[in-house]
Amino acid sequence: MEHLTLAVAILLAFGLVISYLGKKLKLPAVTCYILAGLLLGPSGFALISEDLASRQLSHFTQIALMLIAFGIGEHIEFKELKKVARTVGSIALAETVFTFILVGLASFLVSRFTMAGDPFWQLPQLLSLATLLAAVAMATAPASTLHVVRELEASGPLTSSLLAVVAINNSLAIMAFGMAMALAGNLLASSDASFIATALISAQEIILALLLGMVTGLVIDFVLHRLSQRGEMLSAGLALLLLCGESARLLDLSPLLAGMAAGATLINRDKRDVRLFRALHDFEPPIYLLFFTLAGSQLHISALGAAGLIGICYFLTRLAGKIVGARLGARAANSPPAVRKYLGYALAPQAGVAIGLIFLISATPGLTELAAVITPVVLTGVVLSELFGPLLTRFALVKAGEAGSKELTPNPLPGYAGLSARACTDKLRSTAGITIVPWTWQKLVPPVNKEGVVLFGAAHHATVTGLARLATIFAHHTGAAPMAVRVIPPDMPLKNEHALFAREEAEVRSMGYTLLKKVVRSNDVAQALSLAVVQNPTKGLIIGYPIEGTIQGFQKVVEQVAEIAVCPVIVVRFHGALHTERILVPLVSLDQLDEVSSVVKALSRVGEHTITLLYLLPYDQPCREKEKKEKELASWLTMHQFKSRHGLHCKVVNTESRLETIYQEAESHDLLVMGAPHRSSFQRLIFGSLAEAVSQNCQKPLLIVHIPPTD
Repeated sequence: MEHLTLAVAILLAFGLVISYLGKKLKLPAVTCYILAGLLLGPSGFALISEDLASRQLSHFTQIALMLIAFGIGEHIEFKELKKVARTVGSIALAETVFTFILVGLASFLVSRFTMAGDPFWQLPQLLSLATLLAAVAMATAPASTLHVVRELEASGPLTSSLLAVVAINNSLAIMAFGMAMALAGNLLASSDASFIATALISAQEIILALLLGMVTGLVIDFVLHRLSQRGEMLSAGLALLLLCGESARLLDLSPLLAGMAAGATLINRDKRDVRLFRALHDFEPPIYLLFFTLAGSQLHISALGAAGLIGICYFLTRLAGKIVGARLGARAANSPPAVRKYLGYALAPQAGVAIGLIFLISATPGLTELAAVITPVVLTGVVLSELFGPLLTRFALVKAGEAGSKELTPNPLPGYAGLSARACTDKLRSTAGITIVPWTWQKLVPPVNKEGVVLFGAAHHATVTGLARLATIFAHHTGAAPMAVRVIPPDMPLKNEHALFAREEAEVRSMGYTLLKKVVRSNDVAQALSLAVVQNPTKGLIIGYPIEGTIQGFQKVVEQVAEIAVCPVIVVRFHGALHTERILVPLVSLDQLDEVSSVVKALSRVGEHTITLLYLLPYDQPCREKEKKEKELASWLTMHQFKSRHGLHCKVVNTESRLETIYQEAESHDLLVMGAPHRSSFQRLIFGSLAEAVSQNCQKPLLIVHIPPTD
């Protein structure tokens, strides 16, 4: 395939699909991206040619390298490093030196054995290969390490030392790589220059790269504070970073070292402006996905014959070097026992920086033959490191006792301690988790002449009390009487009708009302409820989400009933305890306020309720639009004489994600009320339903109001 746009689409789509499948097996995303590239490359389906990957798509590689380097610089904050300078410096130096020696020595011996008989592999080539592999082996994967730390919410001496060591480690790796590249070039060119001269040239290149990065960081800092829009910051910052990288290449300097210095300069300024880092985080995922899949596409299985043994040796000796070197360095620095025992294991991941370094080797004239071996060797080590590395990091943090409890509920309720967030949610929506707080407010005074009824479908003992309460509140507002409807099969014997309605009758009586009861024999719940609505002067129908059974089947019932009913149909999604004191009403238009106003007014008339009207505007709407909506809300409330005894608040917010904003606001409320516009199945398929989407992950009870269609 030579079509660039199609190749990018395939790389992105296939990498994403493989990573999604890999999550099921708990594989790291980087490993999945590399495997996806392997399948797409010459060793797999050959959809991505080697020329396309190395020539036309190389721009994405260069962009990714600068983003990786710049991201490393974010973690080199001198004020923080000073706190652990002695410990971290000792550990970082020991583990990098020990890894360099072990990997270099083992690579030289194994390659000398496996390459025997090949006239190309003479002593200079073998030394160059071993030196470059040793330098690449020093690098670790900050992205993988940070991901595990954040996932576990880890904190403590081991965690702080780990993050600092990773930052210094990659700095040392990039510097050592620059010297290794210079040494390899000197050896392969058969130059008479001494190693000292070569080392001085390497040191000069490192210093110049650092200076270029520092200047870039200062320019970025200067420019950022003259821009206000996030998009402008991203554009300017990315332009300056790419300019820095290309300048480094033109000057034969390390773009990785320059990018790292730019990030470190920016983060250590007194202003400490991290807005560019955050903006780049949103830009990185597709670039990284392309970067790693492209790396995988250049992995030739056929080249693993001779390099395979070197690759396994590379992985094992690198791991041994990290573990032994970190332990020796920690012991020399008199670090805490947990740091001595486990830090080396946590340094196992290796990905982005190492892959970036082998790309630089591949792009260097004169190192083509070495790159043909180094690329599969390092990628073999990377695949193994990314497969087992995050597991070892997790093992180290857990064994050190520094793993937090992100997987657990932050403030577990009685009986919920130790449950994961998913298990806690499931329980709160189950028979065991749903509770109805007893009615403690004053009894309601029914009107003398009630007109009509508010029906509720009484089906499950865990929710029927809550449905009865809401039906009574709505009936009180509309001057009607609450009526419970039980739908039972035609052949089911009914011995005691009073016992059938005992729970809901007790609840309605405690609120000051008398419950009307109706039994409908039918195998079709939707038809039975529709019939009950038609046969009675119904002012509202309240039904609850199923605790058991399929949501799809229930949704069909709601659609059928809402299509026939000439009154509001209120669907209740229970979650944990039913409270109604603090009510949140998300809105995207004033029409939705019309739809839910009767329900919200009914709730506001009883007890001690506070109501928040949350109007959601697109994130790019100007301030004047926000002010306009605030005035429209105030005008609507005045025109409809909408009041609440204990507080009515209007909140207009700009949001990038309606769902996330609603979830955040719901945390400080007890109950949500939302309208569901009448739409056909095709319209719902195309446009979706915000209310239904909220109901899937809402952590609070939710009322969804369906208004009958108007002709």
